[in-house]
Amino acid sequence: MTPSPRAARPKEPTTPAEGLLLVDKPAGVSSHDVVAVARRALREKRIGHAGTLDPFATGLLILLLGRATRLMRYVHDEPKVYDATVRFGAETDTEDPEGTVVREAPLPSRGALEAALRGCIGTFEQVPPVYSAKHIGGERSYDIARSGRAVAPAPIVVQVHECTLGAFEETAAGVSGCAMHVSCAGGTYVRSLARDLARAASSAAYLTRLRRVSAGAFRAERAHALAAVQAGGLSAEPALAALDGYPREALSADEIARVTRGMDVAARAAGAHAALVDPGAAGPAHALVAFAERVPSPSGDRWQPRVVMRDA
Repeated sequence: MTPSPRAARPKEPTTPAEGLLLVDKPAGVSSHDVVAVARRALREKRIGHAGTLDPFATGLLILLLGRATRLMRYVHDEPKVYDATVRFGAETDTEDPEGTVVREAPLPSRGALEAALRGCIGTFEQVPPVYSAKHIGGERSYDIARSGRAVAPAPIVVQVHECTLGAFEETAAGVSGCAMHVSCAGGTYVRSLARDLARAASSAAYLTRLRRVSAGAFRAERAHALAAVQAGGLSAEPALAALDGYPREALSADEIARVTRGMDVAARAAGAHAALVDPGAAGPAHALVAFAERVPSPSGDRWQPRVVMRDA
């Protein structure tokens, strides 16, 4: 019996907006708001972001557009680096300037802060803010808190690579404020880091400012203002730019034909993953053929496509 022909997979259209867009998020809008603005301005429904920023925070937000959204899980966006300003003497329920003061304490001494700082570096457990997007029993923590119900977020393991203090504002009673610079892994709450620093110094604190200055190789200096995105006329960077930090391997025409059909090819570059590119592409927007994972083979390692960026 002759098998029935396999149904053709519909081709996924590309879009002029496809690729990477770095946005410098202003204070007062959510990360979701930024995505909504980009969708309207670029006329692209498929937009995702890496690393949510609190509404009061500013700085780098990484957007992937079109089929490049499928690369999101592979983007090297760590460490995340932040600049913050800490206010001592009071703690708010949101741990930022938008909340209500729930506790007051004496100002800490500079020596007490520097001693407490040692406990804020490394891998340790951190209790997330009550007002966070963490799920508790199927609900967002901030939704539970806003409803007036008690919230007890479970501790999470975080990693802080670097945490330094500077620009101390000192009074006769102690330190009223300072700048904080943090380099950390994803999932770390800088708001809670300031909270715990102050508590360890027998004080209280909340953040008055938080800015993400970089995430992996991506820096805020490269980002577009949200107003510029809203005005239109911006072009996304090629999808290949989202894979900074990965090795690249140029493919032959025969290999391109195999990869676009999901078939493996010989692995010549080093590394566990690689961006497979077309050296003869008409432009950088079309250079990325696929993102692939190295798989062992008796005849030599192969690249197995995990995300194919070009139609067969």
